[in-house]
Amino acid sequence: MKVNIGVIGSHKTSEKNLGIAEDVGREVAKAGAVLICGGRGGVMCAVAKGCKEAGGLSIGILPILDKKDCDCDYLDIVMPTSMGFGRNIFIASASDVLIAVDGSYGTLSEAAFALNYGRPVIVIKGSGGTSDFLAGGIFDIKVAKDAKEAVKIAMELAKK
Repeated sequence: MKVNIGVIGSHKTSEKNLGIAEDVGREVAKAGAVLICGGRGGVMCAVAKGCKEAGGLSIGILPILDKKDCDCDYLDIVMPTSMGFGRNIFIASASDVLIAVDGSYGTLSEAAFALNYGRPVIVIKGSGGTSDFLAGGIFDIKVAKDAKEAVKIAMELAKK
């Protein structure tokens, strides 16, 4: 069975973080894992783009009802939920491990759900937002310096 790596992060972010997210997507594909994301713009679409360009499989779990309203053209499978932020539960539970790039309140909720489910969370330090907030906190969060290290850690943790 393939490893499901969820990638979470901001809908609006910097060009630097979009590049990091694309790199994460490429590394997920190269590792042979399935990418799960929120299916919207920003980090979510950038990670799907990187995954697609590297020949990987990506799944977007949307907060909206109509998949025609999806604003990312790089997803292989689009799953509408009509649940708004409630879809974060699905992202956290469908992923064997989560990687965060930047992020805000939605990313924070996804990380919290994942930790409650016993799923590891990895943040890319220096990407800002929720990721940097969690990197130095009291929770059992793994910290990576870049996309390659994050996916390497994710694959190791998912196979335990």
